[in-house]
Amino acid sequence: MKRLHFMMRNIAALMGYRGPALALIFLTIVVLLAIFADVLGFDPFKQDIIHALEGPSAKHWFGTDELGRDMLARVIHGARTSLVTAGGAVTIAAVIGVPLGLIAGFFGGWRDGVIMRVIDVMMALPGILFAMALIAVLGRGQIAALVAVGISGVPTFARIVRAQVLTLRKRDYVTAVESFGGSSTYNMFNTVLPNSWPPILVQIVVLSSVAILLEASLAFLGIGVPPPQPSWGEMLRAGKSFLHDSPTYAIVPGVVLTLTILSFDTLGRGLQTVLENPRRSSAKPTTEGAAS
Repeated sequence: MKRLHFMMRNIAALMGYRGPALALIFLTIVVLLAIFADVLGFDPFKQDIIHALEGPSAKHWFGTDELGRDMLARVIHGARTSLVTAGGAVTIAAVIGVPLGLIAGFFGGWRDGVIMRVIDVMMALPGILFAMALIAVLGRGQIAALVAVGISGVPTFARIVRAQVLTLRKRDYVTAVESFGGSSTYNMFNTVLPNSWPPILVQIVVLSSVAILLEASLAFLGIGVPPPQPSWGEMLRAGKSFLHDSPTYAIVPGVVLTLTILSFDTLGRGLQTVLENPRRSSAKPTTEGAAS
């Protein structure tokens, strides 16, 4: 109940900032359309060759592709692909990265040294190259893209959690638990970790935008989610060949992809402002700072 109240209070505080509020509204619309696309009758696979590469019309709001498939339906289902991939990737990154950062920061010593050297090696490789290498091993598909993007996000979570734990490790309430006989495991997961959630939540939102961009990049390179499954990156890759005949083919998914990434980033910045300034947020939120 307390967590629900905490969440609702932060959402209410976010709505006081113009930028994050617009971002949250946009993302809510995208998520709802992606969830209920089938119920609303959006079929991304129905072909109509006679009306291929048509521009926007009353029947096809975003036009059609080279096979006559409705671009609006494919953009909406492409949102489902991106959101599922991003959600799964962030979950993998958090499930692996948070415990690693927690152990490294809490225990220090050789554990910290080993874990952080592995993290440094992972961060030395660009995320896109690391994901490409994993896909070469796992094979092409949504699961492979999900796992590849998720593993590439592990170092970010590990470093952020480690930094937060190092800050909290010597706090009075942590040492008090130890002095009363609390085990290290209990202290880590019941004292330190709950107080580390604010930066973790911010990183979950921010990394979602990175995951969506990375998934689209893989699809654009032709090694992401295979067709005919709709993907914004795949639509950009195919649409660039028809920019003269049908500009909306590539422009529409590009605009939606940009707005989605920008919305996640704006929402993450707003959430960071709210969590770092709880008194200001709950007292009188303004449009300064987070609105940009």
